[in-house]
Amino acid sequence: MAADPEELKARGRSFGAVATGYAALRPSYPTDAVAFLLGEPGRPRQVLDLGAGTGLLTEVVRELGHEVLAVDPSAEMLEELSDRVAGVLAVVGSAESLPAGDASVDAVVAGQAAHWFDPEPAAREIRRVLRPGGVLGLIWNTRDERVPWVAALGGALAAEARGHEADQGVVDLFAAALSADVAVADSAVVQRLTPEEVVSGIATRSYVAVMDADRRAGFLARIRQVLADHPDTRGRQELDLPYVTRAYRLTPR
Repeated sequence: MAADPEELKARGRSFGAVATGYAALRPSYPTDAVAFLLGEPGRPRQVLDLGAGTGLLTEVVRELGHEVLAVDPSAEMLEELSDRVAGVLAVVGSAESLPAGDASVDAVVAGQAAHWFDPEPAAREIRRVLRPGGVLGLIWNTRDERVPWVAALGGALAAEARGHEADQGVVDLFAAALSADVAVADSAVVQRLTPEEVVSGIATRSYVAVMDADRRAGFLARIRQVLADHPDTRGRQELDLPYVTRAYRLTPR
């Protein structure tokens, strides 16, 4: 069952409180997947990173040689971004009211963020700021639950994470609103973390950030117990946490 819209709004506002942990403990994005989002290899582009957060996607886009305008509703997250990626213009704003001029960017990208946007007004703003031939790139890292201990972790998170993770429906809504053609590419990324870093990374999830202190402590204690009990993680000092990365390039017609 999908989360209540008001609950989703509260989750979306929660990231400022966990900005430092988010910057340190969330996975980055594979270079090949980000290059796919932008298309036209070899040509520097003007890119708006929407829901840029602490700059995980911004950093990769910059490394590929592009200019970035980073936009996020959280000033705290953008402070982390500015510390992480020097020389990027970072502006507080939302998908529904973009702080950019008409036809001013070649691409709008969103990493782990499009499920927070209101598709119809966001699509109108995205179309407004895109130059002719511009693209919308949506990308998500999702834990690879083909790995048994990651599946056990996902099971422990499932009840609270409802409505939080991306699904094809988000992309379909934007594709319809933009009358866009959609291309898809898959990649992967692995984080090497201690068990406690896995727990701390989960604490940066919005559905955990909005919990009261007692509920959060109990929830995270149950996650620690999963890692302590599972035969593939029991007694391990480091874990390889795998993600499947799916990138969607939407080209408005």
